[in-house]
Amino acid sequence: MTESIGNEIAEKEFLGHPRGLVICFLTEMWERFSYYGMRALLIFYLTQHFLFSDQSASSIYAAYISLVYITPVIGGVVADRYLGPVKAVILGAILLVAGHTGMAIEGAQAVEITVAGQRVIERDPFYLQVFYFSLGLIIMGVGFLKANISTLVGSMYDRQDPRRDGAFTLFYMGINAGSFLGAIICGLLLQYGGFSWGFGAAGVGMLFGLFVFLKGYHLFGSAGAPKDPVALQQKILPGLSRESVIYILAFLGVLICWQLMQTPVLVGGLVGATLVIMTLIVVFYAFTKCEPVDRNRMLACLFLMSYQIIFWSLWEQTGSSLNLMADRNVDRVILGIELPAAIFQSVNAFFIITLAPVFNIAWLYLNKRGWEPSTPTKFALALIQLGFGFLFLVYGASIATDPTQIALIWLILLYLLHTTAELCISPVGLSMTTKLSVPSVVGMMMGCWFLAMAGGNYISGTIAAMTGSDTVAGEVVDPAAALANYMDVYYTAGIYSIGVGILALFLAPVLKHFMHGIK
Repeated sequence: MTESIGNEIAEKEFLGHPRGLVICFLTEMWERFSYYGMRALLIFYLTQHFLFSDQSASSIYAAYISLVYITPVIGGVVADRYLGPVKAVILGAILLVAGHTGMAIEGAQAVEITVAGQRVIERDPFYLQVFYFSLGLIIMGVGFLKANISTLVGSMYDRQDPRRDGAFTLFYMGINAGSFLGAIICGLLLQYGGFSWGFGAAGVGMLFGLFVFLKGYHLFGSAGAPKDPVALQQKILPGLSRESVIYILAFLGVLICWQLMQTPVLVGGLVGATLVIMTLIVVFYAFTKCEPVDRNRMLACLFLMSYQIIFWSLWEQTGSSLNLMADRNVDRVILGIELPAAIFQSVNAFFIITLAPVFNIAWLYLNKRGWEPSTPTKFALALIQLGFGFLFLVYGASIATDPTQIALIWLILLYLLHTTAELCISPVGLSMTTKLSVPSVVGMMMGCWFLAMAGGNYISGTIAAMTGSDTVAGEVVDPAAALANYMDVYYTAGIYSIGVGILALFLAPVLKHFMHGIK
């Protein structure tokens, strides 16, 4: 009997964790390979291929990454009520494969001409629409996959299981393994093959992710199944089941995102309105449907999510203004070879991969001795480290001998501090959301977590636009002035982030009280 039980446990676990964590790890790894591989190229595609100005490119970039984190609210709610996490992830993966394939259709490069003394950019309207439509597919695909793959991770652990934070940290390693490989491979393919090769590699990566999930989703059992399979197959329109209608509506969502990508200002209004609406929904649910302890936990969770708006508005400079700065104002020559700027998007992921196990061990070590910082304290430390990352970069620029160039080591140091900051907020926050949320609405709350990220991501575009430089055919006119402008904005960002982080440290004991024993 004992041997039989031991064999059963061995079958269900891998290195002390449920085997389903491996499927989540690999699926998310390939999804993030595609997402971050494409993201590493996106700002360059906008400024160098379509010849958008820095300001316009930053707005489009911010609209895209904002919508990417709004749609998980939809995907989470649909999975909670109807599809279940497994079907939602499969739908999302299919949309993502289609979207990344569309991004590989490059088309003719835009050209800059002079008409009546005015600079005019000529872009092929067909390929521009293919680009926007592909982004629409990716946005909806991430919406259905992102929140629900995280929900599946949380479903494998009890709320008080000490392995929970470690599981999300390991899961986060999967995210960043994909990010690391995606940025390097797609960046090198951009350098030596062009944008279509880089974006095409992202599509192949997502196809691998879909294959992995289809092979292993059975490991989630009832946790991944629809809440009410009978209701899902119920005919609600002539010849159409509820499930079929959901798929049709998902495609309509793609069309809506396609149009929104062409009007970034509307995205800002949508983000703000969605934040307000979802906040009111969560507060109403907490006060009308929850017992006092769960109500306090839900409200504490919601408040902590607001820190993300500040954090990601500054951190997300990585893919926009910091990416452009690396291309224009960083000395990237190593051993006589100038490395493509896009591959430095992998530095953060490299540090995540190497440091995530250290943080995992550290949290467990501190937990056993009763010294582990609370979640609110970890969030405060994240903001402080984020601010110091910017200030070290500013210091590096101040001691540079060339007013147009900054040494690569200072950019690497920024990414190191931003990585340790990220490890204090992102995997911890995913775990927090699944622990503090009422189980019946954990998908919706996970969507709210990503919605808060969307708010920060949209604001990041406004900040990135402040760093914009005058360009001609994608080339900076005055590199020295461009570097000085970057540093002015980053100095302000650093001081602001540290100040908010210190305030958050003072609030940590109050928030911990409202979490009622959940760290």
